[in-house]
Amino acid sequence: MMRRMFRRQIRKSLAPAVPPILQEANFALSKGEYGRAAELLEQIARAADGRGGPRAPLFYLQAGRSRLLAGQAALGIPSLKRGLELLVQRGQYHRLGEAGSRTVSELNERGLKAEASAMEAWLQSVLPAAVPSAMPAKRGILPTHCPACGAPLRPDEVEWLDEMTAECGYCGSPVRETP
Repeated sequence: MMRRMFRRQIRKSLAPAVPPILQEANFALSKGEYGRAAELLEQIARAADGRGGPRAPLFYLQAGRSRLLAGQAALGIPSLKRGLELLVQRGQYHRLGEAGSRTVSELNERGLKAEASAMEAWLQSVLPAAVPSAMPAKRGILPTHCPACGAPLRPDEVEWLDEMTAECGYCGSPVRETP
């Protein structure tokens, strides 16, 4: 009995504390409440940006995607642009290339051709010519959502800690590949 309680305490202390606002935003996103999710993600992004947090670009990009899904393209474009600008400022050109091409394709899918063209032209102006365009190594299959915070997981957007474990870009929790 004592051993079991001790193990639970260790597990609790090792698990990262996921902010309730992030859990609420991801829950709203999973329920299709895109406007509410975008509001919460914008709050998180502004706070992370204000303190120079490493996940601020990801929060801005997700807020912009949520606005697009809510049919609020005029509100979503600035968030998408800010997320990409932060990647430029931080010199994360590989991530910028991936996030930028995903953003352009999502804008095209939603029929926002002019916005997609403008975004693509901007990306070409800021991306250095020497950015490697090699395909990343094939990775394992992750769960569709982070078990800790509920954020969507994409194998090409997460940071891989080893061959089987990735780090959630939103909360930092380690996520193991599904068997």
